[in-house]
Amino acid sequence: LIMSCPSVLELFELLQVEALRLVCERPAPPLCARLCQLLGDFPQCLPRGRKLSLAFCQQLVRSIAHFQSQGSREAELRLYVSQVTQVSGLLRSVWKAEPDTLLPSLQELFAVISAADTSFEPSVALASLVQHIPLQMITVLIRSLTTDPNVKDASMTQALCRMIDWLSWPLAQHVETWVIALLKGLAAVQKFTILIDVTLLKIELVFNRLWFPLVRPGALAVLSHMLLSFQHSPEAFHLIVPHVVGLVQYFKRDGLPSSTAFLMQLTDLIHCMMYHYSGFPELYEPILEAIKDMPKPTEEKIKLILSQSAWTSQSNSLPSYLSRLSGKSETGKTGLINLGNTCYMNSVIQALFMATDFRRHVLSLNLNGCNSLMRKLQHLFAFLAHTQREAYAPRIFFEASRPPWFTPRSQQDCSEYLRFLLDRLHEEERTLKALSSAKSSGSIMNEESQTQEAVHKAQVFAEAPCMGSEERTLIEKMFGGKLKTSICCLNCKSMSQKEEAFTDLSLAFCPPTSLENVGPKCMEHSEVKDDDVVQANTLTTSPAGETPLDSLEINGGCDTGMNEGTIKELSTEPNSESTINSELNKVQDNGDMSQRLVGKNTLSVTDLLNYFLAPEILSGDNKYYCEKCASLQNAEKTMQIIEEPEYLILTLLRFSYDPKCHIRRKILDNVSLPLVLELPVKRATSPLAVVSGGWSVGAEVSESGENLAKKLKPSGADEVTCPQLVPYVLSSVVVHSGVSSESGHYYSYARNVTGSGPSGFCNPSTALSLVSPQDKLLTEESPCTVVENELDTEMPREWFLFNDSRVTFTSFQSVQKITSRFPKDTAYVLFYKKQNSSCGFNPSSANGLWVNGDPPLQKDLMDAITKDNKLYLQEQELSARTQALQAASASCSFRPNGFDDNDPPGSCGPTGGGGGGGFSTVGRLVF
Repeated sequence: LIMSCPSVLELFELLQVEALRLVCERPAPPLCARLCQLLGDFPQCLPRGRKLSLAFCQQLVRSIAHFQSQGSREAELRLYVSQVTQVSGLLRSVWKAEPDTLLPSLQELFAVISAADTSFEPSVALASLVQHIPLQMITVLIRSLTTDPNVKDASMTQALCRMIDWLSWPLAQHVETWVIALLKGLAAVQKFTILIDVTLLKIELVFNRLWFPLVRPGALAVLSHMLLSFQHSPEAFHLIVPHVVGLVQYFKRDGLPSSTAFLMQLTDLIHCMMYHYSGFPELYEPILEAIKDMPKPTEEKIKLILSQSAWTSQSNSLPSYLSRLSGKSETGKTGLINLGNTCYMNSVIQALFMATDFRRHVLSLNLNGCNSLMRKLQHLFAFLAHTQREAYAPRIFFEASRPPWFTPRSQQDCSEYLRFLLDRLHEEERTLKALSSAKSSGSIMNEESQTQEAVHKAQVFAEAPCMGSEERTLIEKMFGGKLKTSICCLNCKSMSQKEEAFTDLSLAFCPPTSLENVGPKCMEHSEVKDDDVVQANTLTTSPAGETPLDSLEINGGCDTGMNEGTIKELSTEPNSESTINSELNKVQDNGDMSQRLVGKNTLSVTDLLNYFLAPEILSGDNKYYCEKCASLQNAEKTMQIIEEPEYLILTLLRFSYDPKCHIRRKILDNVSLPLVLELPVKRATSPLAVVSGGWSVGAEVSESGENLAKKLKPSGADEVTCPQLVPYVLSSVVVHSGVSSESGHYYSYARNVTGSGPSGFCNPSTALSLVSPQDKLLTEESPCTVVENELDTEMPREWFLFNDSRVTFTSFQSVQKITSRFPKDTAYVLFYKKQNSSCGFNPSSANGLWVNGDPPLQKDLMDAITKDNKLYLQEQELSARTQALQAASASCSFRPNGFDDNDPPGSCGPTGGGGGGGFSTVGRLVF
């Protein structure tokens, strides 16, 4: 009727005002829906003009906030939803017709849901508006919202909680997109307090929404983001753990394709969380049983998901005035803060941490109530694995593990530190075992007698010629091997033999003179200084606090600067200077190897190992005293590895003391590092006639012929042995940058090598092939070298560079080329892992509860890590707020790369770590 009226335009103006008045009265859903339908049919009645239309939209938003359903039956709920849809549809039409009204409407919407008035709870029906907001606006809106200083934390928390409640609204689209965007935006500006509060408050509600098919997709998306980003504590995950089994069983009973698909997504999420928080077997066992039939994501996939989801990885949304986030790097690995020339410790600790089987053994030890060095190492490993920090400060461990003769805040030899650390851990465990045994065997004994008994047992352990695997210490199991030294009198052919245990082999560089002349070559008399690098390293039985005995290097003259020996026996005084007469002759059988080395530009680790194991002729001033001949005789000395370690540690003897110049020269020769190394092991077929005491000081004797003759007694004929080539894969490389052991910088390359070792690297028949003693001890080209390039290409980004606080991805090619790119950066200590060996450590044991391969952490360790992670997030939030205030008050220019170009705190000097930092300028090297 009105449409045909002559005064229709005047009536429209009246109806526009009337429609605005009606909306301001907060009509109930039925009336509001009828009004919106009428206005939809007659858009001429919609309020016109920017002021009226804006007021209309804002009031309509307020009206929707007051909507409440009149019933709980399905028919009533369907009617209610359709009424709300009618109202939100009208708003969408207005926003399209007049885009200027959209932003004020959204501001009104945020004002409603962020209000702190507890007497009024806005309706979930507001969720119906979200689907009409263009997704292109997400970035701008979220950024302005999260960086607005006028929006208080309490208001933001309230708004976010109510937006999460919107997940309950059926048919709502894009709610999860906006919720996740806001969560990421808050993480980007490091407002972690809000995120923690909201997650703990709403995680159970979000999980319960998974029971309802209509809202399940959005709820699962938000649940996944909340759980995967909440990585500092298991608290949020453990809130939903009790409800998981019931939901999984419901999905299985349902049997619908959609339910099966959601179940697979849910199980992937659960596996990620159990991987990240593996220390709660009693909670996870029912879940593992419920999802045992479902496919499990790979460890690589889990790590990728976790690294991309953490709050500290949401740096893309950062406003330009904020500096780069200092959370964990994209590698997921944690750096170690330099405490003042402590890079020698940091590089060694990272190499040990990346020795997967050793790390898992350390983390699995039950050391509650123990204040041992192993306990401190366990604490350090746990933090490296689970902290949210970019880098961890190992102050407690450093103070506990620093050798007493190391001067604080001065550079030291990392191999000396490694040897001292392993020796301490070994001695400590053996002493604790002896004490435990003494206490359990005689509770009626007084304290003094118990101590005496413990000392006696420790001596018995040390002197035992061979121990069962259960009696060996962890260091012995992981790094312990055995060398057999044989001396054969060339006159009467009698043989003296001696076994000695080692934790690492020190490889001297082949002297050029020994390669040019196949015939006998006499070594010059040379002095051995107290600070020389060790040649053969054994665990000692020195009491706690006493300086462990070090073996010493035989050095050439000042003009060559080369190491002149294979493995030499040890001086019994670590700080004594002794003059050693020794003569080195390589046998004729090894001439082909010597000739081969002469023509090569680059030595390889294989060459150095060949030289280490090559026979030596004792003659001239270094003749051997043969008891059978009762006189000094020429003799042949050979060394064989008779028991291989799980982890083979090789130290390249780059520092040789020059007695004429009184300095320690560094050998800068490039050494190629094989990815796969075959170690010749000659296992004896009969027991030794004379075996000296295991891990004892007996392995360390003077090199003079007479003393050696007394130590090594004739044993008759040699056993018939055949070398077996045991394959090893490269695990870690510690690099020294500089020209002196007293200066420069250490960093390390490492990769994950699992307990079983990468399979299929070598043909088993090749790896186990037997060669005659006359053949070359190590082949020039390992049968495994063909696949070395494939190993690195098959597993991209598996190598890491640990340079104090910085951890980055790298490649094996970078490891190989480091010395050619940076001449003073040379490989120093190498870790090789025995292939296809699990060290008797089965990660899949305990009913599969070790979901990430690492054992579950003990409660006190997990609590300490959780506490520190919360503290870290608070520090980050405070820092971000401070920077935001500074940026708002004054314009600050930050360097594009943050402060990475500076040396880390307490670094090894302005030019330390040339290659490690990836710098191409020579100025970064040590001079």
